[in-house]
Amino acid sequence: MSTKYIFITGGVVSSLGKGIAAASIGRLLMSRGLKVEIMKMDPYINVDPGTMSPFQHGEVYVTDDGAETDLDLGHYERFTGITTSKLSNVTTGMIYNTVITKEREGAFLGATVQVIPHITDEIKGRIQALAVAREPDVLISEVGGTVGDIEGLPFLEAIRQFWLDVGRKNAMFIHLTLVPFIESIGELKTKPTQHSVRALREIGIQPDVLVCRTPKSLPLSLRKKIALFCNVDLNAVIEAPDTDTIYSVPMKFLDEGLDEIIVDLLRLDCDRPKLSDWKAMLEKVRNPACEVDIGIVGKYTSLKDSYKSIIEAFVHAGVANDCRVNCHWIEAENLRTDNIFDRLGKMAGILVPGGFGTRGIEGMITAVKFARENGIPFFGICLGLQCAVVEFARNVMGHEEANSTEFDKDTPYPVISLLEEQKKVRIMGATMRLGAYPCKLTAKSRAMEAYGGKLISERHRHRYEFNNEFLDSFKKAGMVAGGICPDNDLVEIVELTDSPWFVGVQFHPELKSQPLSPHPLFTGFVASALAVKNERGSGAVSDDLDVVESSSVEKD
Repeated sequence: MSTKYIFITGGVVSSLGKGIAAASIGRLLMSRGLKVEIMKMDPYINVDPGTMSPFQHGEVYVTDDGAETDLDLGHYERFTGITTSKLSNVTTGMIYNTVITKEREGAFLGATVQVIPHITDEIKGRIQALAVAREPDVLISEVGGTVGDIEGLPFLEAIRQFWLDVGRKNAMFIHLTLVPFIESIGELKTKPTQHSVRALREIGIQPDVLVCRTPKSLPLSLRKKIALFCNVDLNAVIEAPDTDTIYSVPMKFLDEGLDEIIVDLLRLDCDRPKLSDWKAMLEKVRNPACEVDIGIVGKYTSLKDSYKSIIEAFVHAGVANDCRVNCHWIEAENLRTDNIFDRLGKMAGILVPGGFGTRGIEGMITAVKFARENGIPFFGICLGLQCAVVEFARNVMGHEEANSTEFDKDTPYPVISLLEEQKKVRIMGATMRLGAYPCKLTAKSRAMEAYGGKLISERHRHRYEFNNEFLDSFKKAGMVAGGICPDNDLVEIVELTDSPWFVGVQFHPELKSQPLSPHPLFTGFVASALAVKNERGSGAVSDDLDVVESSSVEKD
């Protein structure tokens, strides 16, 4: 079966959930035995999001092959289990950079380089490249932004042309739109959807399916109105209300018959959907036996999308432990010794996530010290490991001036230092230690106990690393290396042997966690936090904390 194509666009407003919709459709089609790939096309001119502030774009998702990508690729992998790659994310910056390079090399033989055909041809070529490389039965392509955005026009024109190139039986369009509810008059309004589809049709794209985000159920009369004015079949008007968890979206689409519509339109030969494992997972998300409180001490807590994969990894670990994980967000910059007990004293576990720059570092180090001294399970990720190392060097080993050279280049105890290959780097984009690297686990370590094996592979995104000159002295003081990269002997995991759970990792385990395959480190951390909670008999939460249940409604 040759590859079929689904193009997903959005209208009216951004952040409606195109990424979740694409991932959910992928889950449904895979449950029918089809091979699926998903890609994201982002209209921004940045080559990739790697140099963007987390406050601008949220989390940077990293693939095995080292691409820094949009966070929606995390949804794709979590929902479908596929492994995305550099081919799975395309930006305007990538496209123009490639076309301009070709022009400078004389590839266009003196022709005037234009948006049509040169830019649109390059976009189409990227879609085709993923199809050729992976040979999926269905390739889902999500176009970022909103119909009407100037920067998105080349992508919309490219998918219009692509639809003509492959034939109408081999490609289809799904448009995600908003049907708002006006409180003052108590009515749902279809006009924004009508205008959005009209703008899409002016470009030359007629959607085959409308996925309508709505806070209220769509009555039949409104479905008929939308179908009539937007020129789609009545059964192709799909209701997409807010849900209790993002993982229920595939089931909602199944109830609406979206997968059947796709199968019919694209003439797909496939099985009936098999979703028993997904339903079982969803039941545990909705009805856990207990709950546990985890404090996350971070730098970007005002935008939770900065830690999207961590939030979801806790959902998955909750499923594995039959509990709900309540994430409490603590801004590191505001954390001090005089308020730490109020902020973290009732937490069953403390996590310090990744980040860059000096802001909030002392607050993170204070959180590590509090966890270590009070026997609270601690989990440090990337920068979190580095803060744990600095804290231990200062307060256990007696090196009061210990630091990372990222924060103090003149520290006499550079326990965290710049990677050797990074010292000559001058260009910031795509030059960190990126992608999957192997790690050999230490015998009898907590990491080996959690993973159940000796050799693992995890994804990285950093420039600084544990300084091996101090490795022996750390080991003598009680902090051991739980895992080493066999390629270059870099320390990937540190542990304390006298703590219920004290693990720091230089990689980002959250990027590989999935609802049907929770990450073992998150699972082990939550299990340890549950044990501490049960032992101490306290699960109360301070009133002044910003509490977010990790299984609550999330939007991309």
